Amino acid sequence: MDKEAQEWVESIIGEKFPAGQAYEDVLKDGQVLCKLINILSPNAVPKVNSSGGQFKFMENINNFQKALKEYGVPDIDVFQTVDLYEKKDIANVTNTIFALGRATYKHDNFKGPFLGPKPADECKRDFTEEQLKAGQTIVGLQAGSNKGATQAGQNLGAGRKILLGK
Repeated sequence: MDKEAQEWVESIIGEKFPAGQAYEDVLKDGQVLCKLINILSPNAVPKVNSSGGQFKFMENINNFQKALKEYGVPDIDVFQTVDLYEKKDIANVTNTIFALGRATYKHDNFKGPFLGPKPADECKRDFTEEQLKAGQTIVGLQAGSNKGATQAGQNLGAGRKILLGK
């Protein structure tokens, strides 16, 4: 999944990751991520820090996370800063990139390439009162009625042994 996410990021920003550098090392300072979200949503992160040490790079990551949420990525899909900066959970970072890829489907102005499956659209249903009442008379199988089927004779594991005289 990391490779697929990397290829998608490279295709969006129009640059290859530097050869010989690990995926997480390229993303660690947040500059590539900020460039990515600025292409998808222009000026989402107005100031990207290219120097200044660890706190400035962590600020890049925080700004990227904030822009993600504004773009439409659910809060639960956004990784924590330490997941990337301290390499605690790179898989979570990749999942966030996939969540961003899914969020691009919801933006009509984005023409691709897309990452991951298209999210399902809501399918609202309107039932009449008559249909709702008819549904209340049906007894589901979860309610314990399964046409006489029982668990009689079913034996799991060793049987219980009762020893008399001990």
